[in-house]
Amino acid sequence: MPREDLAHLLRDAPLIDGHNDLLWALRSAHRNSPDEPQPDLREPYPVFMTDLPRMHAGGVGGQFWSVYVPSDLSPHEAVTQTLEQIDGYHRLVARYPEHLGAARTADDVQRVCESGRVASMVGVEGGQSIGCSLGALRMLARLGAGYMTLTHNDDTPWADSATGDRAHGGLTPFGEEVVREMNRLGMLVDCSHVSDDVMRRAIEVSDAPVVFSHSSARALADVPRNVPDDVLDLVGRTGGVVMVAFVPWFVTEQGAAISRAGLDVTRRLRKEYPGDPLAVEKAIDEWFAEQGEVEVTPANVADHIDHVREVAGIDAIGIGGDYDGVPTMGSHLSDVSTYPLVFAELRDRGYADEELQQIAGRNILRLMREAETVAARLQSEREPSLATIEQLDGD
Repeated sequence: MPREDLAHLLRDAPLIDGHNDLLWALRSAHRNSPDEPQPDLREPYPVFMTDLPRMHAGGVGGQFWSVYVPSDLSPHEAVTQTLEQIDGYHRLVARYPEHLGAARTADDVQRVCESGRVASMVGVEGGQSIGCSLGALRMLARLGAGYMTLTHNDDTPWADSATGDRAHGGLTPFGEEVVREMNRLGMLVDCSHVSDDVMRRAIEVSDAPVVFSHSSARALADVPRNVPDDVLDLVGRTGGVVMVAFVPWFVTEQGAAISRAGLDVTRRLRKEYPGDPLAVEKAIDEWFAEQGEVEVTPANVADHIDHVREVAGIDAIGIGGDYDGVPTMGSHLSDVSTYPLVFAELRDRGYADEELQQIAGRNILRLMREAETVAARLQSEREPSLATIEQLDGD
């Protein structure tokens, strides 16, 4: 099947990507050159991995836009910057109304896609963004947040990160209350970036199936933010979805070795630049650039999809490219126009068109509908939680 026909197949699904960091790329570009005008994303803009022509070429019908902020900010800074990033999302959608449409529910996604636009959703990357406040969580939901990743690269006061110190042994009682309140709000519980203990406990506590918005299989690339097989099995048995990432350091074993070394470098840089996350970010990007380009191919990504299918089943697979969240994706899957290459590889491996459309977006739409059903029930059963971290976790 030609690439153009595959893009059409994906738009019909629709293809929904779980994680794109364009908003942070736009913020960083403005920070570095505040007098420069914002790029016009209706035209090709090769500085980024994402623009509207390439999204169309890639068959993208829905996108969770990450409202990432650094995970080592103070609580007040994290909440403020998260609000600024959500403001950036709303400005992005408003600037390109003929190309993008805001979406919160599965019905919204389908309505926007049917209009020929990209259904645009908010994904909050890291529990630092709520500042240990369930009220802040509810406000993020009102502003459109469709999921929240429980941690990013650092532990929160209530949950362990895959790359943190893991001081809590998983989720604290307040962390469990965060999951329950997300269920009541209809927000997907995102377990990318969290520790294995948090993965398992979140699946157990959550009334709705969980999502991994941009993760791959640890059996093929041994990094702690990938999903181990026992958790993949749990995901399959509970109706969750793992949205497979394209990042070379999470997909190839060569990249995984560099990623593991990068964790040690990051820890060293944080000691060198205490309280200066921007300096750490710049230095770690330079370090990764010095390691040389790591290639990731459609076959590499397809291997992870094969593995998730083998362990968790076809219903448990999605796509979470993580474009504009890393310095490079290599030359094969360099930008958002390349999704059809992965699906062409899968088709060559014998995946039926119906299975391709499941992977592209129908699985995550099903999960969204399940979360919405759970939320409707819980909202009829209980009021918003007013619990605090002090009450549940103590001093």
